[in-house]
Amino acid sequence: SGELGNDAEALQSTRMGTIDLLFAGTSGFTSFYENAKILDLPFLFESAEQAFEVVNSDIGEQIFAALPSVGLVYLSEGDNGMRHIATTNRPIRDVNDVQGLKIRVPTSKMYLDVWSALGATPVALALNELAIALANGTAQAQDNATYHLVANATYDDIRHYSFINYMWMGCTMAMNQRSWDKLTSEQQKILKEQAIVAAKYSFETIEEDNVSAIETLKKAGVQFIDSPDIQSFKDKLGGSAYYKQYAQEKWYNQAILDAILSK
Repeated sequence: SGELGNDAEALQSTRMGTIDLLFAGTSGFTSFYENAKILDLPFLFESAEQAFEVVNSDIGEQIFAALPSVGLVYLSEGDNGMRHIATTNRPIRDVNDVQGLKIRVPTSKMYLDVWSALGATPVALALNELAIALANGTAQAQDNATYHLVANATYDDIRHYSFINYMWMGCTMAMNQRSWDKLTSEQQKILKEQAIVAAKYSFETIEEDNVSAIETLKKAGVQFIDSPDIQSFKDKLGGSAYYKQYAQEKWYNQAILDAILSK
């Protein structure tokens, strides 16, 4: 991956046609394809398994239907992990435990919005600043997928981890439009089918990575809260009414949101 550069560079190269096909974090697409932002809303999915079924259905096709307008064709949606909460100073059993908590979030308005609404004190920091922030107290918590803590080496100061399932992260497989158009309809059909297979495989490998990460974190002394009161977080946000604050955004689509929530 170092040869291709980071996700932003790879995405740009794929749009230009230097790269034919890529599999990259869906959040990276949102900088030029806003419709994908709907997947950044909190509490859309109960589990990664549910996310797979939803995003690799007609719903995913609808979300990415306009991707050709930016030079890409949507193939499938893989897994990048379910975001939970890890803390340095307190266990999180329900939403009351996050009040005033200084939690590091990505530099994204939607992350800042949700943690502010939950009563925490979100601190927007780049990932490369996270470990230092946890060590010096600038941040007391992070929201991330379990395996990310180990992969990014940001767990040295973490003492508690709660599975709150508050946001799912996807990885989108897409192809350069011109490269796609060069394929026969039969080739396109086969590629689409295999892209779904690859997406399913990504969910399986992320699950394996999470299991391995849990063992690593336990050995490092992290205490796990397996059954926090997730409903208390949803209630604090006001349920699905929380999403209405984005109703005027170009990417907001009530029909798609309703379809996701009904699954």
